[in-house]
Amino acid sequence: MPQLDRELTVGALARRGGLPVWTLHFYEAEGLIHANRTRANHRRYPRATLRRVAVIKVAQRLGLPLARIREAFATLPDNRTPTPEDWATLSGAWR
Repeated sequence: MPQLDRELTVGALARRGGLPVWTLHFYEAEGLIHANRTRANHRRYPRATLRRVAVIKVAQRLGLPLARIREAFATLPDNRTPTPEDWATLSGAWR
């Protein structure tokens, strides 16, 4: 599968994640998500970023500040996208 098929543009991530593009840019600036850059300096997000965005949205609905979400993500090995097991751990700590 070509690399571009495995990654999402910022517009595609925004549509699929139900967020405006500027929010994704903000999340990236805050260190919550990470984009790869093309030679033309366009953002490309791994598909797993959709799950990360979903976790951020749920955590924000629970009233958690972005700093606390960022701290939780930092506890994941290699700052990876949360697995279902990671989600259970993170959400348990947030209760």
